[in-house]
Amino acid sequence: MTDTSETSTDNVIENIHVRALNAFCGPIESSIYRNQQRVIVPAKNSFDALSMLKDRGFDLFIDITCVDYLEYRKAKHRYGLVYLLASTMNTDRLTVRTFVDDPKPTVASVVPLWEAANWLEREVWDLFGIHFTGHPDLRRLVMPEEFTAHPLRKDYPLQGRGERHNFPVITRDHS
Repeated sequence: MTDTSETSTDNVIENIHVRALNAFCGPIESSIYRNQQRVIVPAKNSFDALSMLKDRGFDLFIDITCVDYLEYRKAKHRYGLVYLLASTMNTDRLTVRTFVDDPKPTVASVVPLWEAANWLEREVWDLFGIHFTGHPDLRRLVMPEEFTAHPLRKDYPLQGRGERHNFPVITRDHS
């Protein structure tokens, strides 16, 4: 991963939200990339940290996605979850990252904080296999229920495992 960010774990942190997260979670890694603030919080503190950020004005949950760091050089964790938050009261935006690992990558669901996270967490679970504890309806969203794998994982074969041949072909006339 090439990155021109300035990591500020040793420097004075100017962002008030990062200062609050530091007080709440202990020393956290933060950086700025293209004038956007980014922080990394431990997975065990992710729900509480995101709850605190919502209370501090980050009322808009923009997105959650996942990155599979399998075979990345210098990667310490297998999966990185990326939460994108914004405030509708001002122009504050924040990227919150947390990391989880195999054999059972798990993090707390943020659906109780933002209802918009419902389908987004389902998508991450469906395609990457990240389990969200406390999610009200964690089931497949993109892939058929019969599909047993998570196809966006880096260890999933490019040609699949033969699953496509087990599903019926649906033509335009019958869709």
